[in-house]
Amino acid sequence: MFISSPLEPEHVARIAALDPARVEVLYAPELLPPTRYRNDHKGAPFTRNADQQARWEAMLREATISFDIPSAEELTKAPRLRWIQATSTGVGQHIARVGLRESDILVTTARGVHARPLAEFVFMALLAHFRGLAHLQAEQRAHRWTRYCADEVGGKTLVIIGAGDLARGSAKVAKGLEMHVVAVARDPAKARAHNDLFDEVLPSSALHAALGRADAVVVTVPHTPETERMIDAAAIAAMRPGAAFVNIARGQVVEEPALIAALRSGHIGFAALDVAEVEPLPADNPLWDMPNVLISPHSASTVDSENARITDIFLHNLRCWLDGRRQAMINVLDKRLMY
Repeated sequence: MFISSPLEPEHVARIAALDPARVEVLYAPELLPPTRYRNDHKGAPFTRNADQQARWEAMLREATISFDIPSAEELTKAPRLRWIQATSTGVGQHIARVGLRESDILVTTARGVHARPLAEFVFMALLAHFRGLAHLQAEQRAHRWTRYCADEVGGKTLVIIGAGDLARGSAKVAKGLEMHVVAVARDPAKARAHNDLFDEVLPSSALHAALGRADAVVVTVPHTPETERMIDAAAIAAMRPGAAFVNIARGQVVEEPALIAALRSGHIGFAALDVAEVEPLPADNPLWDMPNVLISPHSASTVDSENARITDIFLHNLRCWLDGRRQAMINVLDKRLMY
């Protein structure tokens, strides 16, 4: 079992302790890139010397399981690999890029880990916008005590693009705030344990009609050929004037130039963006300097507990794998659907 990206020692120890008789953990922190922040799965730019690279490739040759997704080149040096536990939820495009979409290597994702922190980001942004945080901060800086009237979130209509785990997280908070929650789903009739969190579940064909009713829109869908630029100029034009917009999905789901134009005109009143079409967001992108935009560097899902929760998923799946109960494994990626 090969740990191919940075992981805290306490989680490595948990994995090693699961079944030492049947699992050998290959973990060499000195061969991994230095982390830039807690739960950094990529690490800072890092180059191995010849000896380190030889040791790295020797571990790849031995690995039957990998914690995180090796690069395309590394996969060619891992002939025994049979299962990968990803550290992200939306890995469909990544799997395609490294050539795994047609392979028989099992991939499991981190689905469920990020729903709560991303929902917190969504409502941090929406509450700040509707309750006038920027106004209060400006007034405080000016030492000015002038009473005013703000808006509220309760009673507003929230349209969530997608009805999966990330939608569940946002809908749960929205219902606590007494919002009307509308989900737009690929399969509106699908049985979901969290369907009761949605007041309505509409088909994708009703996207524009739903957007026209929205006070706030949250994008949660995975990036697939079907969803690429799903939020295009026509969809943006269909939104209610002044609506708030939050993207916690992938930047490629949104037609960014159309979003920028709508923010400039005020047709979209506010946007909170955890993702961008090009990442890192280029320094000359106008989104940086727009007063009605909040930029997050694809970090809204990264919280202190992230790796602990991913390890929980992995340990469940590892026990199932060892016991021959693969049908009981969770978060198995459907490579055809790419999620």
